[in-house]
Amino acid sequence: MQQLKSICVYCGANGGVSPRYADEARLLARAMVDANLSLVYGGGNVGLMGVIADEVLRLGGEVTGVIPTALVEREVGHTGLTRQFIVKDMHERKAMMAQLADGFIAMPGGMGTMEELFEMLTWSQLGIHSKPIGLLNVDGFYDSLVGFIDHAREQGFIKPQHADMMMVESAPAALLTRFINR
Repeated sequence: MQQLKSICVYCGANGGVSPRYADEARLLARAMVDANLSLVYGGGNVGLMGVIADEVLRLGGEVTGVIPTALVEREVGHTGLTRQFIVKDMHERKAMMAQLADGFIAMPGGMGTMEELFEMLTWSQLGIHSKPIGLLNVDGFYDSLVGFIDHAREQGFIKPQHADMMMVESAPAALLTRFINR
């Protein structure tokens, strides 16, 4: 098992309706900085992406953003990061984020967040990586998704060991503890 140095956080380019989402992004940032983990994320300055990046930076941590050229203006590319990579497209973005990170956490988000999460789960299932993958289940945001994964396992579409690859916690520190102790 390799030592964790950086975590890729997938999350919304929107903030969501509950202030708890931003609060938990700040708590995750604090837990990461306390554990000396740098942030790898989508490079935007909006939504939960901007919240977690700003908080890691405010707390003295390192932040690496990876954003496609087409999204620099739409997602308002963050200009104050430790490192910012502007890449050709979403495929290059996801591949670079996966390469730079030692683990993956999905916070609340939309279709892009889901797509990134499931790609990393699939890559793990196929043996492309063996990095930890987790859901930060803020206020039960992912309860239906966790239920669906259980249903797919029960119906024989997801093997139990593959369903178990996804760690689910409602508290950022608890999720990072599981990452570190796995």
